[in-house]
Formats: sequence, structure tokens, C-alpha cells
Amino acid sequence: MTVAPQEPVLFTGTMRKNLDPFNDHMDVELWNVLEEVQLREAIEGLPGKMNTELAESGLNLSSGQRQLVCLARAILRENRILIIDKATSNVDPRTDELIKKKIREKFAQCTVLTIAHRLNNVIDCTQIMVLDSGRLKEYGNPYGLLQNRDKLFYKMVQQLGETEAAALTKGKTGAL
Repeated sequence: MTVAPQEPVLFTGTMRKNLDPFNDHMDVELWNVLEEVQLREAIEGLPGKMNTELAESGLNLSSGQRQLVCLARAILRENRILIIDKATSNVDPRTDELIKKKIREKFAQCTVLTIAHRLNNVIDCTQIMVLDSGRLKEYGNPYGLLQNRDKLFYKMVQQLGETEAAALTKGKTGAL
């Protein structure tokens, strides 16, 4: 079975409406959050700036920019629960790092459910669920799962190769 990456959800309408669909925030707050996710300059470069109408599904923005708009919207909403479905699957490494950093910073006091295929996106989580064919195989903190060489999570990390496995496990287990 092939699973297509989840596309960021953008609304028909202006950039402002995509950031603040319920019109709860002042422009200064919107510009500040755009600065935080490193989109301010790009939006200021649009013909109508914040009032620019987005093409269908935001196609006049890059995939990374669309993802950052969704992140900015989530930051503004200040929800207590954040569900992330392959948030960095179609972005460049720099945007990937920015998204992960902002999630750690802005949602540190929230429950964050991360659905990911890249292990580097979940290695810093407090708890990990390993699913196989829709069935729960393992559950625990990364440190505990990496301690047992018989665990599926441990084997998945090792399949990445020696260098990447070492990078992921550094600081998690001491030495494997």
C-alpha cells in the first residue's frame, strides 16, 4: 500500500484569512508569527501582501511555504492539542529543521501527536507508538525502546545505517 504525503490545508481566500480564518488577531500579531516562521519577507513580497488571494490549495506558494502557513496558523490558535501528519515530508532540510524547532518551542506545554515515517521526526518525543499494518506493536519512550535490541523500534533505527542510527541514538541511550 502506498500512502501519499499529507498536503498542508489552505483555504480559498487571502493570506490573512489563511492565517486567521476567524479574524481573531490584529495585523501586528500576524506579521509577528510570519516573522517567527520566516515567511514575513516572502509575504511582504506578494503583490497584495497579506491581502493576496491564494491560488487553489495555495499553489502560488511552495510546498514548504504552505506548510509554514499552517504552522503559523497553529501557533496563533494556541491549541492545547496539536496533531501533525507528516508535517515535513515535502520540505527541504532547512524548513524541516525550522518546523521541528518551532514545534518544540511553541508547543512545549501541549500534547503533540506526530504521525511520521521519518524516525528523526519522532526521536525527541516523550512516547512513541510503533504501528505495523495498523496494529500497535510497541509503545514507550524512545530511550526504553532503544535499550532492547529485540524491539521493532530499535531495528528500524538500525536499518537507517550506522551513521544515521548513531546520530538518532546519541544522547538517547548512552551507547548502543
